[in-house]
Amino acid sequence: MGCGSGAINPRSADEPNKTGHKVFCVKFQREMPGLDEVPFDNPLGQRIYDNVSLAAWKLWLEQMKMIMNEYRLNLGTTEAQEFVLKQMEDYFWGEGAAFPPGYQPPQAKN
Repeated sequence: MGCGSGAINPRSADEPNKTGHKVFCVKFQREMPGLDEVPFDNPLGQRIYDNVSLAAWKLWLEQMKMIMNEYRLNLGTTEAQEFVLKQMEDYFWGEGAAFPPGYQPPQAKN
């Protein structure tokens, strides 16, 4: 499971991306700059490109780090990759995927 251009430069939530790609973000429930490219080659990667903002993707990357550390995952194994993909899908579209009303994301550190 490659995460493509996972190295995203810290930017504010509404700063435009390089390509100008915009999405209606499933996390923030508003139109925002999206990813510059599909993060990985499978249907979930395309779904993320079409529906997840750059800001929400950055939050997921932090969540994924926590998951990898807490579960001591080795992403070289198929089982760990499938587990992370399931967690990613749940993070964006599963139970509790939406932020509470009025949620403000933490500001990116420069």
